[in-house]
Amino acid sequence: MKKIFSLALVIGTFFIAHSQSLVINEHEYFEMPGLNVMVFYDIYPEGHQGAIGIIQNGTRVATNGDIRLEPTPGQWQPIPKTGDRQIFPENNEIRVTCSFPDESRHMKGFNPIFYPDLEFSYDVRVFGEGKNFRIVVDLEEPLPEEWIGKVGFNLELFPGLLFGKTWYMDGSSGLFPTQPNGPMQQDADGNWQAFPLAKGKMLTIAPDVPEQTLKITSLKSELQLLDGRFYHNNGWFVVRSEVPSGASKTAIEWLVEPHVVPDFKHQPVVHTSQVGYHINQQKIATIELDKAETRLEKISLIRLSENGGFETVKTATPEEWGKYLRFNYYQFDFSEVKQPGLYQVVYGEYKTEPFKIDANVYERHVWQPTLEYFLPVQMCHMRINEGYRVWHDLCHMDDALMAPVDTNHFDGYVQGPSTLTDFEPYDQVPGLNIGGWHDAGDYDLRVESQSGTVWTLALAYEEFDVDWDQTTIDQQSRIVEIHLPDGKPDILQQVEHGVLSILGGYQNLGRLYRGIICNHLRQYVLLGDAASMTDGLKHNPELAENERTGTESGKTDDRWVFTEEHPGHEYTAIQALAAAARVLKGYNDTLAQQCLQAAEELYAMERDNSNRWATSRINAAVELFVTTGSVKYKNDLLAMEDQIVTNISSVGYMVARVVNEMENKEFLEKLMQAFTKLQDDLAARQKENPFGVPYNIRIWGDGWGIQRLGMQHYFLHKNLPQYFDNSLLLNALHFVLGHHPGENTSSFASGVGSRSLLVAYGVNRADWSFTPGGVASGTGIIRPDFPELKVWPFMWQQTEYVMGGGATHFMFLALAANKLLQD
Repeated sequence: MKKIFSLALVIGTFFIAHSQSLVINEHEYFEMPGLNVMVFYDIYPEGHQGAIGIIQNGTRVATNGDIRLEPTPGQWQPIPKTGDRQIFPENNEIRVTCSFPDESRHMKGFNPIFYPDLEFSYDVRVFGEGKNFRIVVDLEEPLPEEWIGKVGFNLELFPGLLFGKTWYMDGSSGLFPTQPNGPMQQDADGNWQAFPLAKGKMLTIAPDVPEQTLKITSLKSELQLLDGRFYHNNGWFVVRSEVPSGASKTAIEWLVEPHVVPDFKHQPVVHTSQVGYHINQQKIATIELDKAETRLEKISLIRLSENGGFETVKTATPEEWGKYLRFNYYQFDFSEVKQPGLYQVVYGEYKTEPFKIDANVYERHVWQPTLEYFLPVQMCHMRINEGYRVWHDLCHMDDALMAPVDTNHFDGYVQGPSTLTDFEPYDQVPGLNIGGWHDAGDYDLRVESQSGTVWTLALAYEEFDVDWDQTTIDQQSRIVEIHLPDGKPDILQQVEHGVLSILGGYQNLGRLYRGIICNHLRQYVLLGDAASMTDGLKHNPELAENERTGTESGKTDDRWVFTEEHPGHEYTAIQALAAAARVLKGYNDTLAQQCLQAAEELYAMERDNSNRWATSRINAAVELFVTTGSVKYKNDLLAMEDQIVTNISSVGYMVARVVNEMENKEFLEKLMQAFTKLQDDLAARQKENPFGVPYNIRIWGDGWGIQRLGMQHYFLHKNLPQYFDNSLLLNALHFVLGHHPGENTSSFASGVGSRSLLVAYGVNRADWSFTPGGVASGTGIIRPDFPELKVWPFMWQQTEYVMGGGATHFMFLALAANKLLQD
């Protein structure tokens, strides 16, 4: 970032003198007790996380303060390109230069965004003025006249806090509606837009709730208060000022006056597992305090009595851990408590939800919801029943048409200049309307997600003998009945279901599919029954659009199947098929043999085997060696000695499973040195925060990555206990179950624990609901240091479920913890 003058010295001196006024802190955002203003720190406006953002009295209330080309833009609308942040301490100013267009977001791997023929640049300047701040937008030159009325400065307001709250705009007033209500109006281009809730020069938001009261005054063009949820269910409320004709310097000028609670401090939070603890494991509660808090209170563990009431089991002064993110942390160790029962931790006025201490704590109601609910609900090409309820009807029986070539589709799907098969674009590809699981939010089938789920389930069955039968899965009738046992292990039936999709692609395309996804954005944003996405009838181009037979129709609503040349995805599928071949043997011998045959054929294919794909190839070779015992795969591993040692953090857990089969003494010596370094690195990273897990700050919450690492650590601990203990595995599990930063202490696993995510980004998100056993990525970091987990069904980077990890990794972790602690 560009610094003006000696930033650290100037800011440090100024901050001390003006702690009750907005000043620029060492992290380059405006700060005072109870108020933070981030200026272009986050980089994900599509996810309501970017540009100018406001954290008021400990809660993020507004975001995406920037120039936009639509009154209420959605996920695929044009976004400006942002430059570096510039700091001007002498003016208490942060400035960023932006420009349209930013066509880099149209590159491969990004959702396609189509930019109009408009190029301009502008500066966004934010000034701290006591407890308020001023936003000024300077255009490099006036806009073309045809764009007047279309370009404006937007600020998005988080709806979840505002439903039923009040607003004033000049002489008018009203309530923020729970649902978007008409009327609509047509813009100059004939597009229907939301009619403003109000227009004026001064807007007061939530005057009925002092902690949320926010006043915005426009010194130039009038303000509009808009509801952004008409076309985009995930939209927020929007405050907007249009750029006036002929304006350049100070084209937009707002004064923003947030109400700040005097002497605001973040309320204490105590983090524990929402499920509880095994009697023999370490038990630590972590206390999160405002960095300005000087008072440290006693903390107690209480046991709930069978006769009502409670008894205090332990009281102590919390031990200081130190600063992490924006908080000070302390810890309370009660590992010595082993009496079975229900407990709570009490710190001042804060009391945790009840949790259990018992030897059987992980044996029921923890991993089972993933197998009983989440995986069945996500099954494609089936009807999913649960008693009186139908989760979704038989779906996507018209899969799939060959994707057109040279197509940059949405959600990262790209078809190159060839179909890579004998099929022509729009040909009907047979054998794809069977098996597979919907990606939790989007209904597509990605090969890496299908493979990852199959592999994790196969290893869970193999490691923990999961003989759990609560579900009927009938592949012939295409019906699933939740909580109706059929005499077959549910986990093997799920492995079978995933394999049917992977092999269906391989056997009919002659290669793996990249994925199967709907062909139109209108289908992609579906909030409802998966069966309503298509008519279920295979497309016949000889039929008129509304003409149909018993099996075909003229509608072009069938999903598309994409192919690719991607060694990483291919090796991941090989890994899954090799593992499935072992566990399906004796359950479905024909399918087991097909899995092994396909895995070996795919492994033998010519492909790019450069170092870029070394980790994927090593993992596939290990799995094939475990399945076959063939010296060929062992020799391949020995030949990749250097790549294994170099990439030990990515392949160590796999190689550890076969380390006793590697007789090359020199290789083993290098390998053990690499494992020693890996353990040292992991141990150091566990000390970076009070939760004992390596936490990577990304746009998405890091829960999935932490679970994956915990699963990998199981194999390191099992096979190399002299190097790796079980702490990282258990810490990862507890992180997901509630021992994580931020005021929302929910378990990321829906329906698991005393408090969990009951509003999540799954297939039923439009109903503000959840799927039991689904596991979200969880608490994200609003950059640079604010942990957030909002109660909001459309925040995919915090509460989305996915396949290929997430829930199945969580399931594996809970099973592993139970096994290790019981042993």
